[in-house]
Amino acid sequence: MRQRAFEQHHRDDWEQLRHVLNDLDRPRRKRQLNSVATGCLPKLYRAVCNHYALVCSRHYSPALEMELHELIVRGHRHLYKGRGAHLWRLVIFVSVGFPQVFRKHIAYFWIATFLLLAPGLLVGGYCYFNSELIYSVMDDAQVAQMEAMYDPSNRKPGRALDRSAETDMLMFGHYISNNIGIGFRTFAGGMLFGIGSMLLLLFNGVFIGAVAGHLTRMGYQDTFWPFVSGHGSFELTAIVICGASGLMLGHALIAPGQRTRIESLKWRAADALKLVMGAALMLLVAAFIEAFWSSSDAAIVVKYSVAAILWLFVALYLGFAGRGSHGAG
Repeated sequence: MRQRAFEQHHRDDWEQLRHVLNDLDRPRRKRQLNSVATGCLPKLYRAVCNHYALVCSRHYSPALEMELHELIVRGHRHLYKGRGAHLWRLVIFVSVGFPQVFRKHIAYFWIATFLLLAPGLLVGGYCYFNSELIYSVMDDAQVAQMEAMYDPSNRKPGRALDRSAETDMLMFGHYISNNIGIGFRTFAGGMLFGIGSMLLLLFNGVFIGAVAGHLTRMGYQDTFWPFVSGHGSFELTAIVICGASGLMLGHALIAPGQRTRIESLKWRAADALKLVMGAALMLLVAAFIEAFWSSSDAAIVVKYSVAAILWLFVALYLGFAGRGSHGAG
């Protein structure tokens, strides 16, 4: 879209935001707009932020860029000056910012999904038909511990025997530490030109597939699958998103284009960090579900039903949240 057409298409939003900001700059007793009119500030602010990003990426005139930047600075000052500013920013990030950035870079997500899923399915199939293959992935002690965790006689499926007596709250903390650690390592591996992220995705795929195939072959499917199916919607998706963020960093280093590698890395890192922050929140949710729901004694059909709802929610959230919150570019 040419700049003139872009301005004509979005000028009304800019003027409306300017009008609201001018009114908010007045002393409270002299303001002319009602709460309904000023209540549209968040929506207008997000729209102009999106327009500003488009102006910068399309290299429109510096004058237009400066005009929108001024509006954003003023809008930010009014929007985030209250006591609930941090909470409001978190709400906006979760409901709009994170899913929008996710869709913007969804190609990396599909690549990361393939790197995790392909070896998982392949190794899982081999382990299902070959009882010895699991020992190529895990040692004897690890296999024995894993089998004990999902043995139908285990009072708390999914927990090692030495942790079976621990409270759900303690396990919640353990799962947070474990999940965040995996996600961060997968992301940070991108600094090795993306190779680290790729290898960690492949390794996690192999490991998860091997465990799933082996336990299903042993007949533990009624303890393993109901346990992992619920929190897996958030956990696996978040790990893939962390991997996608790492691939973004690797791509920035391998193909910086007209920028230097440092400039390219900084440019990509802004969105990559947003993805990682969103993934971290998803990992927190996954840890909560795993600690307080996955190991419960709910009926299998109930667990599968809840899992289906959670997977659907994650898909709809990432696919549609934040749409329509700004003007089309």
